[in-house]
Amino acid sequence: MDLSALLTIIDETAGLGRLRESLSGPSGRGKAARAVAGLNDAAKPAAIAALVADEERPVLVLTGRPARAEVLAEELAAWLGPAAGDASRVLFFPERDALPYERLAPDRETVRDRLTAVIALTEERPCVIVSSALALSQRTLSPDDLTRSVLDLRPGQKLEMETLLRELARLGYTMEPLVQEAGEASRRGGIVDVFPPTERAPLRIEFFGDEIESIRSFSASTQRTSKSVEEARVVPAQELLPSAADDWLAPLSKLGLKKMPDEARQRIEEDLTLLRDGASFKERGFYVQFLAPSTLLDHLPGGALLVVDEDADVQTAIEEAEAQGEATRKELEAAGEIPYGLPSALETWPQVRRQIEATGRVLTLARWAMPEDGQSGPEDGDAIRLPFTGSGAFAGQLRKLATEVAQGVQSGRRFVIVSQQAERLAELLEEQDAHATVGEDLVNPPPRLSLVQGSLHDGWKLSPYGPPSGADAGDLTLLTDSEVFGFVKQRRAPPKKAVNREAFLADLTQGAYVVHIDHGIGRFAGLIRRTTDGNEREYLELHYAEGDRLFVPTDQLDRVSRYIGPSDKQPAPTRLGAGDWQRAKQRARRAVAALAKELLQLYASREVMPGYAYPPDSAWQAELDASFPYVETSDQLAAISAVKRDMESPRPMDRLVCGDVGYGKTEVALRAAFKAVMDGRQVAVLVPTTVLAQQHFNTFRERLAAFPVRIEVLSRLRSHAEQKRIVESLQQGTTDIVIGTHRLLQKDIRFQELGLVVIDEEQRFGVANKEFLKEMRREVDVLTLSATPIPRTLYMALGGIRDMSTMETPPEDRLPIKTYVSQTDDRLIREAIARELERGGQVYFVHNRVHSIEMIASKLRDLVPEARIDIGHGQMDERELARAMDDFTHGRTDVLVCTTIIESGLDIPNVNTIIINQADRLGLAQLYQLRGRVGRGAHRAYAYLLYEKNKRLSETAKARLQTIFEATELGAGF
Repeated sequence: MDLSALLTIIDETAGLGRLRESLSGPSGRGKAARAVAGLNDAAKPAAIAALVADEERPVLVLTGRPARAEVLAEELAAWLGPAAGDASRVLFFPERDALPYERLAPDRETVRDRLTAVIALTEERPCVIVSSALALSQRTLSPDDLTRSVLDLRPGQKLEMETLLRELARLGYTMEPLVQEAGEASRRGGIVDVFPPTERAPLRIEFFGDEIESIRSFSASTQRTSKSVEEARVVPAQELLPSAADDWLAPLSKLGLKKMPDEARQRIEEDLTLLRDGASFKERGFYVQFLAPSTLLDHLPGGALLVVDEDADVQTAIEEAEAQGEATRKELEAAGEIPYGLPSALETWPQVRRQIEATGRVLTLARWAMPEDGQSGPEDGDAIRLPFTGSGAFAGQLRKLATEVAQGVQSGRRFVIVSQQAERLAELLEEQDAHATVGEDLVNPPPRLSLVQGSLHDGWKLSPYGPPSGADAGDLTLLTDSEVFGFVKQRRAPPKKAVNREAFLADLTQGAYVVHIDHGIGRFAGLIRRTTDGNEREYLELHYAEGDRLFVPTDQLDRVSRYIGPSDKQPAPTRLGAGDWQRAKQRARRAVAALAKELLQLYASREVMPGYAYPPDSAWQAELDASFPYVETSDQLAAISAVKRDMESPRPMDRLVCGDVGYGKTEVALRAAFKAVMDGRQVAVLVPTTVLAQQHFNTFRERLAAFPVRIEVLSRLRSHAEQKRIVESLQQGTTDIVIGTHRLLQKDIRFQELGLVVIDEEQRFGVANKEFLKEMRREVDVLTLSATPIPRTLYMALGGIRDMSTMETPPEDRLPIKTYVSQTDDRLIREAIARELERGGQVYFVHNRVHSIEMIASKLRDLVPEARIDIGHGQMDERELARAMDDFTHGRTDVLVCTTIIESGLDIPNVNTIIINQADRLGLAQLYQLRGRVGRGAHRAYAYLLYEKNKRLSETAKARLQTIFEATELGAGF
């Protein structure tokens, strides 16, 4: 989405020219500092973009909370438009996930983004960097260290390979067998692979003696080289460099290690030895917070502009983080987990304030007007006021919107509507004779009415004081989905290219059994390089029976898979060329056919029964698909296409969509439901819990708000009178989609024209319910969604009796959930909750015992008094449960103490920590589903599985907890 065409109009705004002039050079006090008052949050990205669009130096934007920083970065990118070449115009400087003094290694992607921003400032290239207060207060490497630690490499350069490897270790690169992520390096013969954080692809450096022969970029997934590189810049891979060992020894020598337990003291002493030696090791990132000497402001070049968004918010955020850090320090020191005397983990507010005051050009933005200005115009007082105001809200009244916009355009006003449903809105406006251009980018110059496919947080209106300074100045209203529909869709960053085969190569260990689709079972011997016909390629070496060997090129990895079989028996390697493997596959096919025969007979009658064939997608269906606020994964698109193809076939659909939790199965069901409704059929969505029914109702209502679809929810949370009304509307055909629990299976439920049944988590329904569903299957299309299907359901799908779509590709920016298994510990619980609250998130605390849940909630209130804590379980009064869930969903509660009622399908992206009490009492599928309630957005999520202190766990319980603990990669459990 590109809105930069509007900057010319905004640039004519009264006050903006004066503001730019006042910031163009230092004032008499030796610096240029100005404030803008009365500027609402929605208008700030546009105002900043108009102000800095022509800046030739870097711009740093500092705001209070991490969530606000993400919004600013994303919307500034839309307003400034794309940069020339590969460089990004807007960079985000993220905060590290760990709390101060917490012994967690920083995420590599976070380190990469932080270093990219720091290097952009050092290079003084024109860009905008957005940082939260917490990210700024977390220290990084110094400008001098960075300048001395950049390696410029080019073909023909004299350089010993060992010298390069030593430098890479000093810069924080970890040596790996294969380079797959930023910050990794590897050596194979005369080749060094390295992945600098600032590069889009890793680099392959080939040596001939002591000279660099060539440098090429290559794919991390296939390991194949792509193009030659004339000059490469290798930057540090970590924010802590051992370039000044003497500076390190002073604070480290004062650490009080005597009061620590022996094991913890030994670990710290080993770390300190490695730090003094300048070695790269796993825990080195933990020490960045203490030993890194600088902040992002130290890298801001002279003459660069600093924009402070609400300085009071910045101060509050830093002071809160500092207080939390000191509390954590005392707890960890008392517990003997960290030594006494560690330096401060964060830059304090007085230190940050001094750095801000020392900056040459500073602009402060305030959402509230100062008392002394704002009476007559933008020239009053020291603060400048820009004429942005809030825009009107229509809350889904689309006819009113169309009428008002059409009248405004006729009177000479200018409108820009940014919406996920731009095409649909364009149709409504056309009916009122308001003709609009529609696209993903805004044309230049923009017409009087434009619709842009995209998403912004809120809209605004530009109305200057007095006569406009230009023909179009002040004649602008920006509307978003927030004003049009009354809600804001969550946004995600653009998708990153997925690396599909890295996990496979990383999991292969020497001697592991693998299966080649054509040659059978062999043992993996390693990766080798061979030259054939003058071309050097990389191969997997596989060993088979009787000493046979097979070399598989790495670009044919799709032909090889890991061997999966009984853990207590090793497979016999196949003999190459003897036909053993082909005979084994034939025997397997015959066995599958025999096992499936009975079930095939059961479903044979369904195959010949005529069903209803839906027509191809309508224009409205295409608009609904286009309005999805995220980028669909390839598996999600394949599942949607398969479902639609089934519905357009005369054979009744019976499809299982099997995908990991949070992979987008609900969107598949929603599009299928809309397709049925568009052809006059009704839809029943069957879910196992009242909480999930309400969430699906909210999701369907939000996604279908722009279309004439009536949606109802039927569960015990509805009164008897409401249930009676909904049942009658189903019989009369006035309700299009009904979402309900077991209540939908009762005998009084009758549909006028039922076309589709969606069953979410079929395994949660009993035998009698499934008999009823079988009767339904004879007449209607059935779509089943599940992340943990029961073996019979999965077998029927795998055997071809039921159709199946699998969704194995995670959504973009999804991070693996960090999982911890521990004995119950009050300090651990407090730290986990405090970390999540610190970054503006929410927490599930699962305690699956109703009789003691109040006691647990009371204990948590004592442990974390600053948290707003509520309770939710299935035995509560219906209205009280609905109130508790609504408060938690809308952020009015920080911690929800609940039973496993949240297990199925709940999707609240702001909840990124789950603590499961007495986890050893829950089943494997329950634990897997519960952990899937977090990690639904782009933030790192945490799951804590707790069991009672000193309790002797059964072998089965240990195995369950170990399985969940090990299945940490995206899609691993599925």
